[in-house]
Amino acid sequence: MTSENLTMQERMTKEKLLKFKQWKVEDTCQYLRENRIGNSEIQKFQETEITGDELQELTVEKLVKMGIRDSDHHLLILNALKKLWTIQSKVFNDPIHGTVELHPLLVKIIDTPQFQRLRYLKQLGGGYYVYPGASHNRFEHSIGVAHLAGELVQALQRRQPELEITDRDILCVQIAGLCHDLGHGPFSHLYDAMFIPQTQNNGNGWKHEDGSVEMFNHLVKENKLKGVMGDYDLMPDADDENDLIFIKEMIKGPLDNQAGEWPYQGRTEEKLFLYEIVANKTTGIDVDKFDYFARDCHHLGIRNNFDHQRFIKFARVCEVVCEVAGKKHICTRDKEEYNMHEMFHTRLSLHKRAYQHKTNQIIQHMIAEAFLEADKHIKIQGSGGKTYKLSTAMNDMEAYTKLTDQVFEDILYSSSDDLEQARKILQLIVSRNFYKFLGEWTMAEKPKPPSVTGQRLVTQWTVVNFELLSMEEMKITWKEELAIVLNLNSEDFVVSVVTLDYGMKDQNPIKNLHFYSKYDFTRAVQSNKEVSKLLPTCFSETMIRVYCKKTTDSNLTVHKKLFNQWCKRRAL
Repeated sequence: MTSENLTMQERMTKEKLLKFKQWKVEDTCQYLRENRIGNSEIQKFQETEITGDELQELTVEKLVKMGIRDSDHHLLILNALKKLWTIQSKVFNDPIHGTVELHPLLVKIIDTPQFQRLRYLKQLGGGYYVYPGASHNRFEHSIGVAHLAGELVQALQRRQPELEITDRDILCVQIAGLCHDLGHGPFSHLYDAMFIPQTQNNGNGWKHEDGSVEMFNHLVKENKLKGVMGDYDLMPDADDENDLIFIKEMIKGPLDNQAGEWPYQGRTEEKLFLYEIVANKTTGIDVDKFDYFARDCHHLGIRNNFDHQRFIKFARVCEVVCEVAGKKHICTRDKEEYNMHEMFHTRLSLHKRAYQHKTNQIIQHMIAEAFLEADKHIKIQGSGGKTYKLSTAMNDMEAYTKLTDQVFEDILYSSSDDLEQARKILQLIVSRNFYKFLGEWTMAEKPKPPSVTGQRLVTQWTVVNFELLSMEEMKITWKEELAIVLNLNSEDFVVSVVTLDYGMKDQNPIKNLHFYSKYDFTRAVQSNKEVSKLLPTCFSETMIRVYCKKTTDSNLTVHKKLFNQWCKRRAL
């Protein structure tokens, strides 16, 4: 037999094993013979007519009922059968979740260039320059989310068989968890939240979720994964792409602004709760947060007080009393209310101590500033040989696949005269010579968008009416006033507006949650009890931070003093 024939035979055998759920009784018996199971045991399988779709349900008790009573034979049979659903599966040793075993199809996705790109995108962007341990990447976070998505949906399947959660549902939810961050750009949120909005095309409202859906489409097409998905019972009909649509909807939300109360196409309204696992648009409680809370806290050295495993243990799908009859959501026990407070408080702590850290903020700003300077000089080749800029690469997934954090080093070590200005900014970062922090103040009330059109007030000590000016206009006003006070140019200042909240702007996020009691597992209600008098009553604050590009160590004290005087005069 030639090596070519051997390869073909191996491929045919593998395809047969992947489709074991379609086996007839004789196929099952043949597999048992190949794994040296005795004739008497195989005869019991023939007599009870065990087909492939029943194999995963076999237990020791069922084998005994079939007439196979020897415990050694039980072990041999179950070990042989276990090989079927662990073919090509991979075990990951994760520092957060321990030993993680992923489905073979997830492994196929992980082994694509589009997914491997996530190894080179820092989870916390510029935070690595503040916290030396924050070196983790989107790659391991995505694997963690896929693992937790599987844990939660499988727990619901075991706990509530009446939900009719299928293996297809479970696999789709896991894939959505794995692929939800494929669309991130260099330094994660820095790209879509800071850099893209400042570019000429302004991104047209583009967000990384849009990129995740496009990159997922590209990944499936380039790696010919539709056929592989069929091997695992996804998209049983070649013309039916509901599973693919379902995965993308879990990542981004509704794909089309279609009319009607039910905006999704991938699953019917009875499966609404499945859309709450990876990215929960209603309550903000999802496995994406569960993983990044635990992972970020671990690498930052910050304590995580939220126990996501406890949430998974108590999670149930219940009918929410205040909504339209029949609508069901993922809920938790009433005694878990304080644990949910801890989840939202952990989110606030991470933003306050890490994500919105004053030094992290200015580093992120400086990197975005360097990217803006380098934008038109960076050329990335995409499909059809066309080249793209930093700000347009997300419009072509072949080009976007090549865009990672490496662009920082490409600029930093470039000898191009065109990149000189961008290079100087990055050199300031690596030499720890950041723009100087002058101070911050907390606004009594977050400004509202302008309700009337009025002339911008720019006099030295004018107290600006928040109803008349937008935030961007106020930034300009503050820069111009500071320029007079410090005898500099308004372009020498960076004004950063930071809003810290519990995830629901100025609202208490617990008010969006519903809890079931031990007396009724089917219905959930809003909590109306006071958990603790120590919990906050205010859930949002907005801070204004000012940095100066031209301040040196020698005059920093003087500039800070003048800045504080300016704040007092404006009664801010």
